Amino acid sequence: MRKEYDLTKLKFKKNLYAKKLKKQITIRLDEEIINYFKGIGDENDIPYQSLINLYLRDCVKTKKKPFTKWVKAS
Repeated sequence: MRKEYDLTKLKFKKNLYAKKLKKQITIRLDEEIINYFKGIGDENDIPYQSLINLYLRDCVKTKKKPFTKWVKAS
């Protein structure tokens, strides 16, 4: 292998599948939730948004459903 490569003439192509991989959305989360995932992300050197995505993917894979119990206002 060469010690150095000349990449100045290299032409890059756009990844045609990149848009299909992830979709950008806007979501409102409590600050406590964000700080929690940021803390775990910092400990493991993982961006917190990727960590949230991994957690949600695991929820989908294991078919976890959130426990919700609505209380009627009196």
